[in-house]
Amino acid sequence: MTELVVDFAPPPDVVFAYLADPRNRPAWQSSLRRVDEVSGEGVGATWLDVTTTGARPRMVVTEHEPGRSWAETGSWHGLEAALRLVFEPSGSGTLVRATFAVTSRRTPLRPLAMVLHRLAPPAVRSDLRRASLLLAGGRPPGRSPGRSTG
Repeated sequence: MTELVVDFAPPPDVVFAYLADPRNRPAWQSSLRRVDEVSGEGVGATWLDVTTTGARPRMVVTEHEPGRSWAETGSWHGLEAALRLVFEPSGSGTLVRATFAVTSRRTPLRPLAMVLHRLAPPAVRSDLRRASLLLAGGRPPGRSPGRSTG
């Protein structure tokens, strides 16, 4: 797993509510066109990411502790991605610690999973920084508001 940390101005409960709602994801996650088929809340909630590359991983929430931690896993054609966010109070704001991994149980896909895992940190960091800016009332350059359907 790889870890990175991003500062957010709002308190943990606000940051958690925003990041944990898949309907907000297209606004801050650069790889998404939209999310479809959002079902449920908390652990076990699912949705379909519709990405700019055409991948459509099925996502599921695996951890949901409001204001404290949240995790998801996604799978698509033998590739698996896991993301865990931990929310720590920091002054009047929040430090978000993100850990993530891209893996595959299928031997032929393991090299691709390793490459994707190595390419992921800048994208994850950029996406979380975009979310931080949006929550602070700013607008990231060159990005229109995302759309989602449910």
